[in-house]
Amino acid sequence: MAGPSSTARRGEQHRAPAGPPADSEEPQERRGSRLRWLRLPGAGVRRPGRPRRRTLIAGTVLIALLGGFGTWALYGSEWLRAEHVRVRGTDVLTEREVRAAADVPLGAPLASVDTDGIAARLGDRLRRIKSVEVTRSWPDTISLDVAERQPVLVLQKGGKFIEVDDRGVRFATVGAVPRDVPRLEMDAADSPSLRRFGIPALNRAAVKVATALPDTVDKDVRVIRVRSYDSITLELTGGRRVEWGSEEHGREKAKVLGALLKAARDAHHFDVSVPSAPAASGS
Repeated sequence: MAGPSSTARRGEQHRAPAGPPADSEEPQERRGSRLRWLRLPGAGVRRPGRPRRRTLIAGTVLIALLGGFGTWALYGSEWLRAEHVRVRGTDVLTEREVRAAADVPLGAPLASVDTDGIAARLGDRLRRIKSVEVTRSWPDTISLDVAERQPVLVLQKGGKFIEVDDRGVRFATVGAVPRDVPRLEMDAADSPSLRRFGIPALNRAAVKVATALPDTVDKDVRVIRVRSYDSITLELTGGRRVEWGSEEHGREKAKVLGALLKAARDAHHFDVSVPSAPAASGS
């Protein structure tokens, strides 16, 4: 029996391969459900768990314990208490005087010491103190950094002398004139300036004159004499005298006076009351 013809064989060679039967394809819904079944449980989902809550609670408890311990260490323990007082910056005052006036509550918790109160006590009890910085130096020390007032002139009262600083504050009474500090003499009893300005204003004018003087001149001034607001004179070493005028333009007058003292070394009388027209003479 003859086999298939060549034409039939060629038809078989060019026939496209058949796919799987239609009824053998897996439905899309079934594939989706199978893929969902294959996912790991909880994948892609973040849910708070008990370990995290326990960590948060433990952290809160630890913070509370540390806070309580810190409070106890500052106020209840014996570790951080004021046991020492350190004084710095004194010149005329003694450290013992400052400690006594400060009245630091030794033995009290360092954190509870009233530093502002200590500073106020020092200012009230020791007028010589111009400023003071009170600080806690842990673990057991209160530090007092003192700045004393410096006299720019003195007022004589009986056999004593009252020191006056650059702000016009009378802060101490001493038995002798401090070195290189001029004495203020008020000769304004019959002056109209006394009735118009009063003694306090004339004292302030003298203070402004004293603070305007440079060190090269200030060390030679022995007396600042006030006759009126417009008539202030300086008495220098060597019998020299300076007509200063009023306290106005003090810096300019001081500069001119310094130049005059260098240029006219043999002069004994100087006038800088009008600084733009100064004068010097031998008598």
